[in-house]
Amino acid sequence: MNPRKLSGLQKDALRLYRDCLRAIEKKPEESRARFQAFARHEFEKNIASLRRTDVKAIEHLLRVGRRRLEQYQSPNVRDITIV
Repeated sequence: MNPRKLSGLQKDALRLYRDCLRAIEKKPEESRARFQAFARHEFEKNIASLRRTDVKAIEHLLRVGRRRLEQYQSPNVRDITIV
């Protein structure tokens, strides 16, 4: 059985999600669950609202996600809430 090949955008989205999960491991243990819930919520929210063929929107969200990840990786950010 041949696994389905992923597009470049799909690979980028998975890479961003994995990077988020890695960054969460560096946060205080008591807030990791909230960071993980936030990341999952953001990805699921955007999955539900996009079509796979909407390349410009996906690229935009990937850029926004990278910027947010950089902000949240700061040691000053110790906790997060979903609003």
